[in-house]
Amino acid sequence: MPPSTSKPTRIAVLADSDTRWKWGALTAARIAPGPSMETAPREDAQVGLELSGFLLRGRATPTARQLAEVGVRADSLREVTAVEFLRAMGEEEYDLVVLALVGGGVQAMLHGLAHVWQGRERRPVVVTGYVGVVYEKLADGLLLRHGADLVLANSRQDAERFRAVYEGVGADASSVTEVALPFLGGSSYEGEHDPYTVVFAVQPSVPDSRKDRTYLLNRLIQHARLHPGREVLLKLRSKPGEHTTHIEEQPYQKLVQRLDPPANFRLVYGNMGEVLDRTDLLVTISSTAALESLHRRIPTVVLTDLGVREVLGNHHFVGSGCLASWDELDAGHRPTADEEWVSRQGVAADGSYATAFDAARERIAKLLDRGPSPLTPYYTPATAPGYLPGILARHHLGPDGSPLPGAPAADREPGPVRQIVRRAARGAYRHGVQRVAPVIRRMGEL
Repeated sequence: MPPSTSKPTRIAVLADSDTRWKWGALTAARIAPGPSMETAPREDAQVGLELSGFLLRGRATPTARQLAEVGVRADSLREVTAVEFLRAMGEEEYDLVVLALVGGGVQAMLHGLAHVWQGRERRPVVVTGYVGVVYEKLADGLLLRHGADLVLANSRQDAERFRAVYEGVGADASSVTEVALPFLGGSSYEGEHDPYTVVFAVQPSVPDSRKDRTYLLNRLIQHARLHPGREVLLKLRSKPGEHTTHIEEQPYQKLVQRLDPPANFRLVYGNMGEVLDRTDLLVTISSTAALESLHRRIPTVVLTDLGVREVLGNHHFVGSGCLASWDELDAGHRPTADEEWVSRQGVAADGSYATAFDAARERIAKLLDRGPSPLTPYYTPATAPGYLPGILARHHLGPDGSPLPGAPAADREPGPVRQIVRRAARGAYRHGVQRVAPVIRRMGEL
């Protein structure tokens, strides 16, 4: 089929971490008006799409390696402050804007965009949502995202919960649109590999204590020793010095240096989909990787060793059939997922994933055709006078969404000296988080 000669759909994605860039970029490719895609978007599948990436400057700004790992090419990519992004949205023309940020960041940008686009006859369609499983701060996070044209829900269960929250506070719930996680895909599991491969997918913040992380490492290493014919992989999210969505004070790379793993135990990085291509058993505490694995029908375990608790997020998997302990896995247990539970989580293992984004595409096409109405977030200076101004001020915005005096907004790319200083500041911050803070905490416990 020859490439389309029509005007490409222009999409801007603003993200504040590697995981949110992954969600935002892949979501953008899936919801752009046009034919549905059965597999994860690839560079050669983005005909008719012009993707501009904006990385919100902060502690978790992704590195070049983290960006490359996503596998989606942006036509342009730049690091910006909130005010710089809003300026670009006022000067450049886009069809869609995807806000892949924490809730407070989304709320600030909604008010900032409302100010920038004030008086315009037409504006871009604004889309936001969640990177993965929503297991905490449901009401808080949702209300901070209210005001976008589409608030994407990654599953039928999430869509029902989202609408209930909005309706419960008297807010318009029509923005809630059911989709699925944009990074599902890959070949279905067809049987054991040689060697049989067990993958433990870690999370940056769960669990967070040195004791619990060391326990999980010891059990993983013990499993490798008990099954010398298996390959046992510790799948890590970031390399030393990199940050992801959450701060990681006790990196597994550092903890494993004090242990003595066998030869069939390895640390791996890279794209999760490529790791799943060779996985026979996926083990995690509550990572979204479990949903990627279930989508492929790979045997998947959500550990109960540290309890089934809200703080761990594994309570989300109650009823899934995937809860198990290391003792059970050491003895050869292979879980079978509950099909009804899986279908409610947006895991379309039945083949319906190809149409999961159709409703969002159709809704966006209609909004683009008739023109969206003004952005109207639930939170305003009248409804949340003690909450909203602080959220906006963190991004150097005033109560009306306009930039505050003295807000950082460079007119040009930072020079080499400024770039060096910025990298050094980030390095010092990460060193403080991963080295100094734990020592101070231990001293305080003496």
